[in-house]
Amino acid sequence: MKRYYFVVIPIIITIAAVYYMTTPHENKSNELTPQMIMQNGSPILGDPNAKVTIVEFGDYQCTYCHLFHQNTKAALLQQYVDTGKVNFVFRDFPLNGPDSVWAAEAAYCAGDQDKYWQYHDELYNNWAGEKTGWVNQKSLDMFATTVGLDLDKFDKCLSNNTYKQKVLDNQKFGENIGIDGTPSFIIFSGKQITKIVGAQPLSQFQQVIDKFQNS
Repeated sequence: MKRYYFVVIPIIITIAAVYYMTTPHENKSNELTPQMIMQNGSPILGDPNAKVTIVEFGDYQCTYCHLFHQNTKAALLQQYVDTGKVNFVFRDFPLNGPDSVWAAEAAYCAGDQDKYWQYHDELYNNWAGEKTGWVNQKSLDMFATTVGLDLDKFDKCLSNNTYKQKVLDNQKFGENIGIDGTPSFIIFSGKQITKIVGAQPLSQFQQVIDKFQNS
């Protein structure tokens, strides 16, 4: 992800139009909704009924996704998610190839044992560059052991490619709504929607969230 910018889209129909024009459709029921932005991703962090939702499109090998995780995410969760103001969803956008897909599959396999977010964090905490080979069977098993997974169940899930199509579907969905870099964030509250791209500081998110909370 080489570009940093901050984009505000006033209403959700802007993204809906992009999605509607770039995917096969038969009727208006296929137009994009907030539920569609959230579905098929991670378990929801925070109150499902929170006024504001953040959906991150990310790649476990992405340099700037790692920087967001290291520098911004913890404060964002503490200030907004833990207080019930915001909920957070992660959707896969594996730009860096098969290893990124594999890492995303592993996170969902961990989710089968109710450890999705622990494994997600373990991947980013052990990030070692883009396309450097750090995502491999040994490392994925090590992360699984660290977060307390049943390794036999985890390995069976991975070897069966149980979640590969889910990961690829997330990437395709992102492409269809105009996601082209990671991390990208869709922040919405009702019909208000904003897109933020890059490893932005907390202040960028605060600006949007506070505006939505007060509207």
